[in-house]
Amino acid sequence: EVRLVESGGGLVQPGGSLRLSCVASGFAFGSHHMTWVRQAPGKGLERVSSIGARGGTIFYEDFVKGRFTISRDDAKNTLYLQLNSLEVEDTAMYYCAKDWVSTPTIRDIRGQGTQVTVSS
Repeated sequence: EVRLVESGGGLVQPGGSLRLSCVASGFAFGSHHMTWVRQAPGKGLERVSSIGARGGTIFYEDFVKGRFTISRDDAKNTLYLQLNSLEVEDTAMYYCAKDWVSTPTIRDIRGQGTQVTVSS
């Protein structure tokens, strides 16, 4: 059974930073692309970033604007997302998803997510 457990969210002021983690189990993590997805209040799911198996390819959505960094540690079956220069508009529930997901749907969400709230 695929299991994804996200953590690291919290309340931060605009301009602040957070580091999100996603621990995966139930599949060969190192052999799979992975994606970070978010859902802001009242909005649909949107991709944030994807990373190829073994970190070979990385993609960021335009709104990231160089502020976030995706990475992975295959030895720990863990995916990361470093969030810097956070903006109020980044407030959302953040999820990790297995595989390269360009247009996420609810079927891609396997974990409980981690809440990021950016507010002064």
